[in-house]
Amino acid sequence: MKKLKDSLELGGISLCTTLAFVLDMSKNVYAYVDPSVMSYTIQAVAGIIIAAGAAVGIIWRKAKKKVNTKLGLDENKNKEVETDDIIVNTEAKKEE
Repeated sequence: MKKLKDSLELGGISLCTTLAFVLDMSKNVYAYVDPSVMSYTIQAVAGIIIAAGAAVGIIWRKAKKKVNTKLGLDENKNKEVETDDIIVNTEAKKEE
């Protein structure tokens, strides 16, 4: 219980410090923002979202594989596997 109380106290102090810092440092800046900056910002945000999605997909696949291994499940149990047989018709060449 004491640990929880100490951590909540520490969290409250951190929150108050951060809030004070943000309010103190927020000042209006009058500057020209070029239209290309917004295009660059959109590209950066899109790149971050795509990278985060790829990371979540990889983590999800690894976690799913671990769970399936622990439970003894096989994803490919009911799937048919096609063979790579190559059939050469030698009679067609002889007729020519």
